[in-house]
Amino acid sequence: MTQSTVNETERLVITRVFDAPRELVWKAWTDPKYVMQWWGPKGFTSPFCEMDFRVGGKFRCCMRTPDGQDFWNAGEYHEIVPHEKIVSSMYFSDSKGNKVDPEHYGIEHEAIEGAHDTVLFEDLGNGRTKLTFIGNETMQQGIESGQLEGWKQVLDKLAAVIEGLVQAK
Repeated sequence: MTQSTVNETERLVITRVFDAPRELVWKAWTDPKYVMQWWGPKGFTSPFCEMDFRVGGKFRCCMRTPDGQDFWNAGEYHEIVPHEKIVSSMYFSDSKGNKVDPEHYGIEHEAIEGAHDTVLFEDLGNGRTKLTFIGNETMQQGIESGQLEGWKQVLDKLAAVIEGLVQAK
């Protein structure tokens, strides 16, 4: 279940509880072959994802709209605590990972220099895991920009991937 609160001064925070062990949720978030299954909102696909998953490592993923337009994101990992925490920066990029302004894709979105996203993985026991995504915008900005709804849809897709991993186990 996705839970969020609205407060103009709070950062964008979304939580989701999965009926899966923390190791599987971590795997779905950190393995490019699984990330490609959930990257992007509903209806979007991800034909490419490359991750150098280590502190200082870079990542690059492509989101393809239902009508075939590609949007690239890239970023860097700043902190990794295995199975507990990931802190990264993310920005719009070209297909080679070079930073571009959001306007490059026709998006009116303020790029926030030096901003970091944090993802927390909490073992709730009984094979359940709480994932908390803390974005770099305020909750109000996330609502206005569509980021809140987009991340909810991404987490819905992530839930389907995790369910598949649980069933395959």
